Amino acid sequence: MIGHIRGELVVKQPPEIVVDVQGVGYEILVPMTTYYVLPGLGEVVRLWTHLSVREDAHVLFGFAHESERVLFRTLIKVNGIGPKLALSILSAIEPDDFATCIETDDINQLIKIPGVGKKMAERLALELKGKVHTATGAGPLFSSPVAQTVVADPVEDAESALISLGYKPAVASKMIKQVAAPGMASDEIIRLALKSAL
Repeated sequence: MIGHIRGELVVKQPPEIVVDVQGVGYEILVPMTTYYVLPGLGEVVRLWTHLSVREDAHVLFGFAHESERVLFRTLIKVNGIGPKLALSILSAIEPDDFATCIETDDINQLIKIPGVGKKMAERLALELKGKVHTATGAGPLFSSPVAQTVVADPVEDAESALISLGYKPAVASKMIKQVAAPGMASDEIIRLALKSAL
């Protein structure tokens, strides 16, 4: 399996990025918690990875922290949770906060995550109690910073990212309108929109 990947970050279109490794571009899906800490385009990035193999596709997921990958792998073992929903959960809530919700049976907080209804939240709390750890794990390993590439339309970029994470277009648009301000970068808009949803 592919345990980690290191290369040049050439595309950032949340939740997907492309990392060039010696001329080969790897398409990788990342949670927003990882996207927030990515370096600028053209910089070197190293991510912990998980390869999901299905009949119709091989999908590579990337994580800035090993704790995120551990939680992702724990989540996809729960009945009814696939990689896409696990990515949504990681994008909506920090691993430590998720662990707290599980240990305290905070169902109300869990159902605010897109794709997680009451039954799914109860199943998560039941199946994962005592299994989710709050260790921070190894952090991201990036090269020295260079100028960040500015996207053409941060609002459109942010809306597209929220839709990819499972929010309905109308809901995503409303969330963004509530937090977006002129001059804000897409990752900042996404972070504030997700925070306001919880």
